[in-house]
Amino acid sequence: MPGCPRGLPPATQGSSGAGGMCAAVPFVFLFLFLLLLLLPRLWRRGAVPLEPPGRAVLITGCDSGFGHFLALRLHRLGFTVFAGCLCPGGDGAQRLQREAGGSGRLHVLQLDVTSARDVLAAKELVLSHLPARGFWGLVNNAGISTFGETGWLPMEKYERVADVNLLGSIRTTLEFLPLLRKYKGRIVFMSSINAYFTLGNGIYSMTKAAIEKFCDALRLEMKKFGVQVCVIQPGNYARFTKIQPPLSAEEIWNELSEEEKTVYNKEYVQERANFFNSILSEGSTKGNEVVDAMVDALMSPAPKARYMVAKLKEKALVFVCALFPTVVMDSVLSYALSKVKLGTIQ
Repeated sequence: MPGCPRGLPPATQGSSGAGGMCAAVPFVFLFLFLLLLLLPRLWRRGAVPLEPPGRAVLITGCDSGFGHFLALRLHRLGFTVFAGCLCPGGDGAQRLQREAGGSGRLHVLQLDVTSARDVLAAKELVLSHLPARGFWGLVNNAGISTFGETGWLPMEKYERVADVNLLGSIRTTLEFLPLLRKYKGRIVFMSSINAYFTLGNGIYSMTKAAIEKFCDALRLEMKKFGVQVCVIQPGNYARFTKIQPPLSAEEIWNELSEEEKTVYNKEYVQERANFFNSILSEGSTKGNEVVDAMVDALMSPAPKARYMVAKLKEKALVFVCALFPTVVMDSVLSYALSKVKLGTIQ
């Protein structure tokens, strides 16, 4: 037999030679895969727990929602918290101050992430009140959303949503990056499972997909400085955050251009509004698990690159979108949208 050493029976070669080695390859890969899964847990056990006292964290978008509750949670843990609010005199900011008491470790500040002046002022405030262990974390939480098919929305709305959700996060990150590198801190970004698909809020999905890619580049670049970058990907928490209030068909119709009104009629707009509002009504009213993920991203010795906090059916949709051909995902979403009476278009 070609390739077999002389005097050695073929059966002996097959049982202990290349064939046996090939059979062992899957087990080696399985062992390495399991080892990779276990390494973060082993590292967490052996690592020294983070001590929050003396460390500062800045959070954007603390008027309500995740940012508001994260500020209170971190304050209770012992961090010095800088809670950026769009309306520092509003109800949300006042509640933060009341619930924090007189500890002096929670600072409510004016912070519109679309304003370079506000971001610079926030940095100056942080520097003037920096605790002993320095600046530990930046949480880019501020965000807004809107509903509408692509042609329904004016360019001004695209610019506004992108300026808050995408450029606002980048603007704040760039300003605080020197401090984060100096203290080897953490950067946490609020994304969404809508980064993978969209159902009536393409403008919001667009900004979240873009921030994911920004984080992918930043995460790799910051490793050499000891700075860790994490992304939080919540599912539908619209009822908790109130980021997107329900919309009436009349309100949508009144904002359409005359050209769009020649293509669509009020019945179609009503169906689309009903469909989107039904999605909003299914949103969770409890955001504790998302805040838990944000805290883990800031405090864990081995934080995850991404924390997906969503229902099983939402994770399944993301799985289909990420692993299957686009035509499959299009079919799934088209089926969901088929509940809308497309036949009412003029």
